[in-house]
Amino acid sequence: MIEANWRPGVCMALAVLIVWGCYPKRVGPVGLEGKRLTWAEMSVDQRKAHMKSEVLPRAAELFKTWRPERFASVDCSLCHGQGPKTGNFQMPTPHLPRLSGELLLGPEFEKHPDTTRLKLDRLVPLMADALGKKPFSILTRRGFGCYSCHLGPSGPMFGN
Repeated sequence: MIEANWRPGVCMALAVLIVWGCYPKRVGPVGLEGKRLTWAEMSVDQRKAHMKSEVLPRAAELFKTWRPERFASVDCSLCHGQGPKTGNFQMPTPHLPRLSGELLLGPEFEKHPDTTRLKLDRLVPLMADALGKKPFSILTRRGFGCYSCHLGPSGPMFGN
């Protein structure tokens, strides 16, 4: 029986452990053991198929809804630039604008508030879910976030 005098902080910590313990999510095809694969367990071909069937359609829908005239046609080059033509799908990529490196993205909010808010509130959670990865945590500075796709001022940041 759980005692009623538990502190809210303890309950919150347990909730975080339970939620974070569910990652990485199994989002890929079924593997040899009869379980769906995580992103890390997928082969290159399986990752490409997952990107085409799950990730790209979600990103395309979001961008088309946001700016239909600019994103009427979305393909792999939206995020990967010319990389797919050479087989380079590495992320983060220099194709996307470099971010300031500031933890709370102050310069990005100042210069492009609507774009930054859309990506933080909708794109990042959508992509983290599609890839079965933990969302970025400002406390641990780990997980899928802006720097999973964008480079910082001097290169990759936060373990990406």
